[in-house]
Amino acid sequence: MEYTYQYSWIIPFIPLPVPMLIGAGLLLFPTATKNLRRMWAFPSVLLLSIVMIFSAHFFIQQLNNNSVYQYVWSWTINNDFSLEFGCLVDPLTSIMSILITSVGIMVLIYSDNYMSHDRGYVRFFAYMSFSNTSMLGLVTSSNLIQIYIFWELVGMCSYLLIGFWFTRPSAANACQKAFVTNRVGDFGLLLGILGFYWITGSFEFRDLFEIFNNLVSNNEVNPLFVTLCAFLLFAGAVAKSAQFPLHVWLPDAMEGPTPISALIHAATMVAAGIFLVARLLPLFIAIPYILNLISLIGIITLFLGATLALAQKDIKRGLAYSTMSQLGYMMLALGMGSYQAALFHLITHAYSKALLFLGSGSIIHSMEAIVGYSPDKSQNMVLMGGLRKHVPITKTSFLLGTLSLCGIPPLACFWSKDEILSDSWLYSPIFAIIAYSTAGLTAFYMFRIYLLTFEGHLNVYFQNYSGKKAAHSIQCLCGVKKDLKL
Repeated sequence: MEYTYQYSWIIPFIPLPVPMLIGAGLLLFPTATKNLRRMWAFPSVLLLSIVMIFSAHFFIQQLNNNSVYQYVWSWTINNDFSLEFGCLVDPLTSIMSILITSVGIMVLIYSDNYMSHDRGYVRFFAYMSFSNTSMLGLVTSSNLIQIYIFWELVGMCSYLLIGFWFTRPSAANACQKAFVTNRVGDFGLLLGILGFYWITGSFEFRDLFEIFNNLVSNNEVNPLFVTLCAFLLFAGAVAKSAQFPLHVWLPDAMEGPTPISALIHAATMVAAGIFLVARLLPLFIAIPYILNLISLIGIITLFLGATLALAQKDIKRGLAYSTMSQLGYMMLALGMGSYQAALFHLITHAYSKALLFLGSGSIIHSMEAIVGYSPDKSQNMVLMGGLRKHVPITKTSFLLGTLSLCGIPPLACFWSKDEILSDSWLYSPIFAIIAYSTAGLTAFYMFRIYLLTFEGHLNVYFQNYSGKKAAHSIQCLCGVKKDLKL
């Protein structure tokens, strides 16, 4: 066991050869690289599968002995200052690694066919693999400086992925909005990291928590300054996980291809903020009022996201605001000190939301067969309806994701959300009432999305738009063998 832990530091770098080879190929042999573009999906999935196997192995070891392993080496040593890099393997790392790799593999397999027609197919897989590398590096980091480096790499990958179709003004504006909004939180995160280093003299989590708790117990720190530093650390998570008031970038992030939306909303960018708060929770617990602030931001976000989702016509924007609301539940749980409930809901929500986003991609492709590329029509739920007969597999999978997100037993999100709701009664009856009401709103807007898309009759607009040609296109895309009559 100890032998395998010694090589745990290579986990983030296993997917890295794919973007490196693609970059070198596009630079040196652009024609050959583009002609052989379909071959890049296989190494992307293979390398990420290897990481998942390693992650599963570490997770099993954590279940058996609940040990924590940290491998550290010095990077810079100057008098009293020492900057170290390393790999931390604990239960949180193992769970997040499995989540990132399993969702990433499903999205990559889906993307091979979804993006097959796109001219940027090769570039897409380079971005996706580098995004997985960055997120794996983030969750295995052993200190705050290392987290900040990979935090910025995750933000850079999200910028590239959201603006993947950068020739479209809407996509270019969306990636810039996400980038600028997250810089606000990232600046706060950097100031918070420097503030806690000034207080404790260490970036390493283990030393940081121990030194800080000793200082607090001996009343050797300024409470106001410590609270300010903790707030700045939390600001980074607020921006990355689209919490109020830095949530404004999230709906515009839907301008990227749908597999990118699935990855960002399930296992990478928005999950990074929840991970950071979970990692630093021993620090926040020792600081008065910070946990109250975290829970307050969470309860505002979950209610605001649900109400905004009610009014959306765009299917991807509706799912985006749903993500915002569910992230609010996770932040509320962390603020209440319900560490396990928050991570449990992070995992169950990730798989459910990935399923819903990938299903929406199938729907959008089907609608584009009728109207061509036109997001205001192909993603508008009001113009859909009656698709259950034409995309039966997508309909079934989307319904399962909807039921899970609504908290219908025995599906996954029921167990995690129920735990958060039950803990909220012990924390604050007012927060509990808001959380329970939002759970009802979640069921309403999710079934609204499902019913507008799949039930009823195919909209008259599309019936008159393209007739038999549209029917044949849907038949080819969706694998329906019988003739369709629109």
